Amino acid sequence: MSPLSSTETANSTDAARSIPRVLSIAGTDPSGGAGIQADLKSIAATGGYGMAAVTALVAQNTHGVRSVLTPPPDFLREQLEAVSDDVVIDAVKIGMLGTAEVTRTVGSWLAEARPPVVVLDPVMVATSGDRLLSEGAENALRDLLHRVDLVTPNLPELAALLREDPAQNWSQALDQGRRLAAAYSTAVLVKGGHLMGDAAPDALVVPDGAGGFAVTEVSSARVATKNTHGTGCSLSAAMATLFARTGNWGQTLTAAKAWLQEALETADLLDVGTGHGPVNHFHGVWERGLAPLPGQVAVPERVLPAPAGSLTAGLWEATAGLRTRIDELDFVRGLGDGSLDHRSFGFYLAQDAVYLRGYARAMARASELAPRLQEQVFWAAGARNALDAELDLHRNWLGPAGGTGVEQVLSAPAGTDLAAAGPVTRGYLNHLLGRDRDAEDSLEYARLVGAVLPCFWVYADVGARLQELNHATHPYREWLDTYADPGFAAATEQAIGILESVLAGDAAERQAAQEAFTGSVQWEHDFFAAGMLP
Repeated sequence: MSPLSSTETANSTDAARSIPRVLSIAGTDPSGGAGIQADLKSIAATGGYGMAAVTALVAQNTHGVRSVLTPPPDFLREQLEAVSDDVVIDAVKIGMLGTAEVTRTVGSWLAEARPPVVVLDPVMVATSGDRLLSEGAENALRDLLHRVDLVTPNLPELAALLREDPAQNWSQALDQGRRLAAAYSTAVLVKGGHLMGDAAPDALVVPDGAGGFAVTEVSSARVATKNTHGTGCSLSAAMATLFARTGNWGQTLTAAKAWLQEALETADLLDVGTGHGPVNHFHGVWERGLAPLPGQVAVPERVLPAPAGSLTAGLWEATAGLRTRIDELDFVRGLGDGSLDHRSFGFYLAQDAVYLRGYARAMARASELAPRLQEQVFWAAGARNALDAELDLHRNWLGPAGGTGVEQVLSAPAGTDLAAAGPVTRGYLNHLLGRDRDAEDSLEYARLVGAVLPCFWVYADVGARLQELNHATHPYREWLDTYADPGFAAATEQAIGILESVLAGDAAERQAAQEAFTGSVQWEHDFFAAGMLP
């Protein structure tokens, strides 16, 4: 069949399906990263119902293939007929075939079953460069190209199908793709993964029926990971599924590339095997739609407080690198996964209690200087909340006998609590409360707004990611729950709005607020870092 005829069919309302039934015809991978195991994951992850007919039983893992057992071709035919006699097949993905007999068996079944979409991933060349098929099997595979809608070779396989040397650059690869598409009247996915460079380009080459080609190029950033096992299997299965859903090759490629990029970028999280591990097929599903198990804490959907305008957006972006380093701190990681030593957490709470008393004084001063009633009320409420609700939370966590100094800080007269402050806490408070008595009130107010906001915004930002790690038995569960408080999110958004209006003031006020904000983000980093006791 030609890619044009299948495109016309799949573009119809009746043919495109929201949940297509996709059959994988391929070998196995008991480690789960390639073959039909990867195909079934890819089909499910991109919205299809997966089925499989086994062409070969492969003993392999993340280091390579150990042996292959090929069942009789007649048994493969029985598998294919068992599925097609019962289930309407919307798309077929073909992977490892191995022998000429197996390839001809699949070709014969395709001629009879005539599935609407067929995608072939020609498994011909090993990563080492060795040819995997005999000459007879390669010839049978070329004959099969006449019966498929899309072929997805890597560059060595593209060259092998043409009986040429592999392309050395993207231009040569596209030329080979056009010539293969013309020779077999099929669409070709040209993949640039074997080329050098920071980009990983792919191009869909589709004959237009008039001697020309429609070429759709989609490029993505190359991902620095060794965990790429099964990438070709996964991409071709995703292409089959997504085309059955959309009926449009261009949309299919764009969606498949975006899905695979995410799977590659998060592949290291799986930690499967000691060789070349698999891609993370279900990261998007798990990240955006996985329901909590019984006994887990249901994490509420949380939208991070956004910049209130271009000025706060620019200031937030300017601190992106520093905020990334906060996420990487041992204290923050340990708080998130629950491995943080209780002694370190207690020390952090004691220092935070000292900080909150000074923080409340800063917001009270901001309330005194605020030019508008609404801002006066906001800062006054913030000061009271820091002294009441937040300090009570510290007391409830560790209690008077906690041995961390929290109770002593809470009961100390105003001003004398600084005696319990560590060097980082003292430095942060000096930055927060440092008043320029020679400055105009508006300049001091601008500096205060910039200085106090990171305690809202950075905590909301870090806290959202920590809350995602929360669960019923997490040792710091109640503490992490505070990050999901809707009231805190609303207060953060209001504070960001106030900063946006301050930054829109005169140049001196803007500079004072910007410098104070950046300084406080640095102190937030240092404060988290100081919580990790040796």
